[in-house]
Amino acid sequence: MTASGPAFDRTIWRTLGDPLVAGDPAGPLHGRTAAVKDLYAIAGHPVGAGVAAWLAEQRPAVDHAAAVCALLEAGVDITGITRTDQFAFSMAGQNADYGTPPNAAAPGRIPGGSSSGSASAVALGQVDLALGTDTGGSVRVPASYQGIWGIRTTHDLVDRTGLLDLAPSFDTVGWFTREAGLLFDIGRLLVPETGRRPLAPSRVLIAPALQLSTEPDIAETAARTAARAAELLGLAVEEWPLPPERLDEWVTSFRTIQSYEAWQIRGNWITTHPGALAAEVEARFIAGRAATEEQVALARGVIATAGEELSELIKEAVLIQPAASSAPPPVDEPALIEQVRGFTQRQTCIAGIGGLPSVSVPGLGAGPLPYNVCLVGAPGTDLDLIELAGRLTES
Repeated sequence: MTASGPAFDRTIWRTLGDPLVAGDPAGPLHGRTAAVKDLYAIAGHPVGAGVAAWLAEQRPAVDHAAAVCALLEAGVDITGITRTDQFAFSMAGQNADYGTPPNAAAPGRIPGGSSSGSASAVALGQVDLALGTDTGGSVRVPASYQGIWGIRTTHDLVDRTGLLDLAPSFDTVGWFTREAGLLFDIGRLLVPETGRRPLAPSRVLIAPALQLSTEPDIAETAARTAARAAELLGLAVEEWPLPPERLDEWVTSFRTIQSYEAWQIRGNWITTHPGALAAEVEARFIAGRAATEEQVALARGVIATAGEELSELIKEAVLIQPAASSAPPPVDEPALIEQVRGFTQRQTCIAGIGGLPSVSVPGLGAGPLPYNVCLVGAPGTDLDLIELAGRLTES
């Protein structure tokens, strides 16, 4: 605990300072505070990845991760390092080693993961912003479950140097805020100008296949948001006739590649450290070990074809979809949590497969529990997506 900083909650924070690392006082964002997910290198501190046995073997990082450097140079103070689900391979936010961070918007319910500590720190008002990562939904889902802003950036657009990988084919830098303006400011800081593209849609898309396993209120909110976006842009809403069976194939292929790449990276360590991971997390890695070369090649072919289809679909469009299939489930219902994970992957895999930016937008629905809507655009339209999302919440 510090005199002026947030109280130390070990479920949220791994390390906390006042600040932990000070930003440049001459930077344009001086006075802002940030949390950093425990996958990013911070000089002088080891990367723990949410696994106690892993952390015990790591040496302090020599250099800051690229995204951390950018924040510090802009004047942002790093308040501390936040918890992640083990090796970032979960959407729940529950960690067998360190516990479950609180959900500020829905006490007693899961916070969402894997960027759980970062989302909770922002939602609780302990920091202004937080770095997370998004492979299969690890920013978009916690943002939805806690009613805050979040973004998954265009794949390979924001520098991932100094970031621990999960599945490089899908890994991206992301961040959380409580307001659209700051989400945009961090985007201007982290998204390189050379990779930016204007959002110039000729249509607004919704996909009935993405609504099939989604709670009705959330599906209705996504549809209303699409109509509102179309009105703002002077466009029409069109349905994307994605066959449900093709979506099933995409989700299965996404999972195959994610697990396979994760095992290639961490498999040796997991093999020599039996019992270090929660059973459900280890099972996801083991699925990657079990994947045959033929299965992986087939999955990569499916993803490549799907990526081409999405590229053509989205190049002059914006897709409006639920951020998650439901509001956050209760923390003590593991079967429901796993079921919801499967349904939610049907939403989150779209941006992952296409390498597309996706903004998780709060405040568009009604009801006692939080949920967000996602805006998905063409590669490089990250900043324009945030701007459009901000207009939607103001209208």
